[in-house]
Amino acid sequence: MPVKKKFAIQYSFYFNHLIVILVLLCCFSGAAQAQDTVAADSSTVTPVKDLQGILKQLFKKNKDTTTVAKEPKTIAILPSIGYNPSFGVVLGAKLSAVKRLGDDDKTSLSSFGLEGIYTTKGIVTAQARHNVFLKGNKWNFQGNWQLSKFLITDYSIGTGNKNYLTDSDSAFLIRFNIIRLTEKAYRKIGGNFYAGAGISFDIRYKIDDEKLATLKSTPHYRYSLRNGFDTTKYYANGLLLALQYNTREHPLRSYGGLYADLSLRFNQQWLGSTKDAIQVMYDIRKYVSLSRKNPEHVLAFWHWASYKLSGKVPYLELPATAYDTYNRSGRAYTIGRFKGPSYACFETEYRFPITNNKLISGVAFMNFQTASDDLEKKIFQFWDTAAGGGLRILFQKDSRSTICIDYAKGKYGSGGFFFGLNEVF
Repeated sequence: MPVKKKFAIQYSFYFNHLIVILVLLCCFSGAAQAQDTVAADSSTVTPVKDLQGILKQLFKKNKDTTTVAKEPKTIAILPSIGYNPSFGVVLGAKLSAVKRLGDDDKTSLSSFGLEGIYTTKGIVTAQARHNVFLKGNKWNFQGNWQLSKFLITDYSIGTGNKNYLTDSDSAFLIRFNIIRLTEKAYRKIGGNFYAGAGISFDIRYKIDDEKLATLKSTPHYRYSLRNGFDTTKYYANGLLLALQYNTREHPLRSYGGLYADLSLRFNQQWLGSTKDAIQVMYDIRKYVSLSRKNPEHVLAFWHWASYKLSGKVPYLELPATAYDTYNRSGRAYTIGRFKGPSYACFETEYRFPITNNKLISGVAFMNFQTASDDLEKKIFQFWDTAAGGGLRILFQKDSRSTICIDYAKGKYGSGGFFFGLNEVF
């Protein structure tokens, strides 16, 4: 294809997505101004309602007002019943909790999550995550523990692979088991800055590259041979050094502040890693509230990336779509759709309330992804994009936990509905 024609097609795609988002933002901004006007003219403030409270009213007797009020509950238990393109139909349960472990406002809220799911595509996962702040934020502990029977639909390495992305026969299903144990400890070093260290064990075994038996060659197989990995199992075990800056006012649904985490990962054979490797990784999130009367009007920005500095990284360990802690990035695409030794993802959202009681709110979003390969393709050389919108149902107002329902549309015919508990970022 001529370069000019190729550029015109890419430009048209980006321009069309941008126009859609701008129209949505204009509409939502108008709705936001109308809500602010109503709030200003009202003599009373509309009480905030959540789904948990509504269910209690429907199925339980009224609250006894003569009893002494207890500390608000901040634990949300929710059945996981939904669908997304990566998993198929999902059945399971999620627990989300927030709690302040100090006795003053100088201690940030700690968050805990526990999830177990089974899907119609044969995925079985148990996962626990935590982000704990001790008194005065002197210490912060972050962990992600996972045990899964998993699969991804693989479309090769790097972004811009049109031959793989337009032909369904070129998709490669890979099943594998994974054990992940990641733990980081941060010490406050002044202000909102933290320094820390940690360790991560990522063990993948019983890897079944389903098309290998018939095709004799797949992207996973070729990459593994080029880089000296066993095609049925490998380990990426490493030490972590990290710096963090955090001014978010809430861990689950922030209306303002900045979160930035920079890590160096050293995969080491003496820790059991198949190969040595050094990677630099960072996660940056910025939240800007657009209204004092309705702080839920938020512009949110997210950028997370991983760059290989040296060594070799196993194929299924390469940073990829939805490989963030909560597997939520890159909506419109399946988990692992784009991957590479170096990978970057950019996302932005506009969040806004729809009902005056804050029970229902909405979101409009865009994302951009780019990845290199282990041959000649460079990061930032090709981009793959997506855009969409969704609804948020406030499940529990004390913890700000929400039920998320999103629809996203991407390139190459990718798209679908995505369900989750709590904001994507």
